[in-house]
Amino acid sequence: MRLDLNLATRPYEDAREFWLRWGISVGVLGLLTLLLLGLSIRGWVSAGRDRHAIARLEAQIAEKDSERAKAQAFLEMAANHSTRDQSQFLNGLIQRKGFSWTRVFEDLERVMPNRLHVVSLRPELNDQNQLQLDMKVVGDTRTEAIDLVHRMESSKHFQGAQLVTESTGDNGASVMATVSAIYVPDTADRGGK
Repeated sequence: MRLDLNLATRPYEDAREFWLRWGISVGVLGLLTLLLLGLSIRGWVSAGRDRHAIARLEAQIAEKDSERAKAQAFLEMAANHSTRDQSQFLNGLIQRKGFSWTRVFEDLERVMPNRLHVVSLRPELNDQNQLQLDMKVVGDTRTEAIDLVHRMESSKHFQGAQLVTESTGDNGASVMATVSAIYVPDTADRGGK
């Protein structure tokens, strides 16, 4: 038996090497596809759980809003005006009585930069019934007031700290700034005060 091969017109190809390389590549891509598919299914299932949790929380919020609306309607009745006004007055007195100047100054001392001094401090209840502190501070440079705001932001006792106004002193050597923040006292401290 005679075999005629003409290598000039059909060069020799190693098909086994070709299929081995492509087989490994296709196998790796298949595994990567399965991994990505698994991750996407897992994310989809997790998102479904989150959607159910959000729906449940929204239902609870709607229920609480309904209860609040009923209570508000009850308080708005003409027969309950005096009780409501007296309750609001007493709640305001309790909140003012519960304010501890000592705690505020201790918490401020922890966040106050070295060369910054408090000139005035005014606590007030805002519209959301939160205790807002408006304070005027004096320091050598503007960066000290900014440092105070950054320290207050990282503290658990102050929220929403912001530099409201700033001005230089008469001699230009000092800076006066107004800083505003919501004060959050420790809940453990409320029982003792």
